[in-house]
Amino acid sequence: MWDRAQFADPAVSRQKFDREIAEFRSQAEEYGRRGWFLVRADFPCALVILATARTQPIAIVCGVWFDYTNYDAAPPSVRLVHPLTCVPYRHGELPTPLLRSLPGSEAPAVIQGNVQLHLQTQQPLMQAHGPEDIPFLCVAGVREYHEHPAHSGDHWELYRPSGGGRLIRLLEIVSKYGLEPVVGFHVQMIPQVGFRFGVAPE
Repeated sequence: MWDRAQFADPAVSRQKFDREIAEFRSQAEEYGRRGWFLVRADFPCALVILATARTQPIAIVCGVWFDYTNYDAAPPSVRLVHPLTCVPYRHGELPTPLLRSLPGSEAPAVIQGNVQLHLQTQQPLMQAHGPEDIPFLCVAGVREYHEHPAHSGDHWELYRPSGGGRLIRLLEIVSKYGLEPVVGFHVQMIPQVGFRFGVAPE
């Protein structure tokens, strides 16, 4: 999907990629119950489809595309993609921005009726400059995160020994903030006024 030169030993990268896929497949039944489905695994890329586990009917939320070129000399690339076409979502098209609450960000209580609500500031993990840009997963262990100028001091080498780019770890993050919060459907009805046409007189 995205052409990148292979500078690491391809045999080593393939071996580590195969390890990630084997780890997923060893628990595929359990992951399936959580709504994770590995539908493609051709070195160096894998596609995992995420579906809701707590809604009726079940709905596909998105695809997650992993590119393990040069792994683990370099971290993997991660994109949210259309689950049928594998085309990366632009920022304005995202089915989920992967919102997480910032630690220590609880705002002053808001009173609604007899209920006191404590709101928290939320930050999207999918980042882009504009609605037409392809967003990236802003998490350490992801190639686009470490290539971003804002994270120039947060080197991949700090996360590589602890498995920062592992497939399951990254899926846990996407699932926690993009899949598990989905508990139902929101339907918005917008009335529209227009002309109703009959048969024109002769």
